[in-house]
Amino acid sequence: MNELVRITENDLVAVALRPLTAGKRLSYGDGEVTLLADIPMGHKVALRDIKRGEPVIKYGFPIGEATQDIPAGAHVHTHNLHTLLSGAKEYAYHPTHPRQEKRAPASFDGYPRKAGRPGIRNELWILPTVGCVNDVAQALARRAQALVGEGVDGVYAFPHPYGCSQLGDDQNNTRKVLAALATHPNAGGVLLLGLGCENSGIDQIKPYMGEFDDSRVRFLISQQVEDEIEEGMALIRQLADRMRQDRRVPCPADQLVVGLKCGGSDGLSGITANPTIGVFSDLLTGMGGSTILTEVPEMFGAETILMGRCENEALFEKTVRLINDFKGYFESYHMPVYENPSPGNKAGGITTLEDKALGCTQKSGSSPVKGVLAYGEQVCAPGLNLLSAPGNDLVAATALAVSGAQLILFSTGRGTPFGCPVPTIKISSNTPLAQHKKNWIDFDAGRLLDGMTLKQLGEELMDYVLQVAGGKQARNEVNGFHDLAIFKQGVTL
Repeated sequence: MNELVRITENDLVAVALRPLTAGKRLSYGDGEVTLLADIPMGHKVALRDIKRGEPVIKYGFPIGEATQDIPAGAHVHTHNLHTLLSGAKEYAYHPTHPRQEKRAPASFDGYPRKAGRPGIRNELWILPTVGCVNDVAQALARRAQALVGEGVDGVYAFPHPYGCSQLGDDQNNTRKVLAALATHPNAGGVLLLGLGCENSGIDQIKPYMGEFDDSRVRFLISQQVEDEIEEGMALIRQLADRMRQDRRVPCPADQLVVGLKCGGSDGLSGITANPTIGVFSDLLTGMGGSTILTEVPEMFGAETILMGRCENEALFEKTVRLINDFKGYFESYHMPVYENPSPGNKAGGITTLEDKALGCTQKSGSSPVKGVLAYGEQVCAPGLNLLSAPGNDLVAATALAVSGAQLILFSTGRGTPFGCPVPTIKISSNTPLAQHKKNWIDFDAGRLLDGMTLKQLGEELMDYVLQVAGGKQARNEVNGFHDLAIFKQGVTL
């Protein structure tokens, strides 16, 4: 097994593939280096002397500059490297003209819907319009567990603290999120549960739902009935009876929308897990399906790569706004734009936001960017899409589901148990994590370091996704973990 990997031939650093001890002489590609310090797994070692102020190259791009002279063999991290990023920038469109390799669509067994894409689950969702009825929604979900089976894949409540005391775009976003989930293809039945005096009540949310299958949605305003539990259960039973008529049928993979997300990343995420997802993304979009890349703050430092892959100048301009508007969002609250990576990222070997971003964007593969989406906007264009949402795991994963993703691919080097409203497949960057947290991890991309190729892993991941789309449960589903997190912006009244 190799102990160091130099990602591109221009890199000034290599990454440790396992914990390494000072004094060892190791080879990388055509060169050798003697370690001057212990190097933890996922961390960087200098391959030659790097002068103070010199850009440090990884992934073929600068990930910051040296804050002091760094000798060959030294550990390169937060003590001697800092970001080069700054505020909003001007960009020029330099298209790289990426090519999309077309493929015949594979298939999965899904649930056809009257409008839109098929569902990969036939679940019954209880959506409170306001936090005041969260406990009612959860009580209904507990009571309705007896209805699971025979066509009802699960019953879930999605509590949240919003729906009232909001203004402007913040309030509109909550309405968009709830409307999108109420019409999501994975929901074979939905109870939209209101209180009756909230700002974003049922009457305010309905216009955001567009045309929907009214046989699959029920509405309940708690203040208008004597017993909301009994009334709610009666409506839930109606929905369950309707759902028992549903059957899985073969559906082409060009009807799949898959969200791409990472969290708890380490220094191997951009080498193993994220490139594996990138191969998958190219495979699915080549079949006519769609993928969505989000976490805009974690594009900072790699945004020009995505901009160059935009199919046309209009998409390039939308991507520029996507990036600069998110920087403006930080600055409007007088917060630092580059307060990233997280402590866990740093412990795993990620030093600067450029380091993190260049690894993060590996999930997008090499295909052209076909769409750029505002928060709460639905996917329309087949292919790779960029979505405006923050890096927070639960908020970003929920945003992907809201934009139409039937499932999420979530890479991690540190591990995390959560799940969003749709199946959330966890892909480990290293085999020790996959072995240590079998109850969290679905797919081990660390096998790349043991001889598997990216092509093999990407094709295996495609097969696994089709299995999950066809009914195989992801670990978050086995564990019963389903969460909703809405992106909060602006004041609370």
